[in-house]
Amino acid sequence: MRLLERLRKEWFMIGIVLAIAGAKLKPSIGVNGGPLKPEITVSYIAVATIFFNSGLSLKTEFTDGRLHASACVFCSDFNQGSWWK
Repeated sequence: MRLLERLRKEWFMIGIVLAIAGAKLKPSIGVNGGPLKPEITVSYIAVATIFFNSGLSLKTEFTDGRLHASACVFCSDFNQGSWWK
């Protein structure tokens, strides 16, 4: 029972170790043009996932007022900047 509790507590570290071991055993999976397509997954999907997770961790008090205002300012600046080009 104690081992199962330890595995549940350290699941992320165990996953990292398994991913590193898998990369050491079969590096051809992660090369450019390989099945994982790291040129796409790292540059777009990983960055989007990081921003999505950080957005989920925002407190609701912060998101109520400031985030809406900053999104409006960003959109208006972006739209006006594109018109002048």
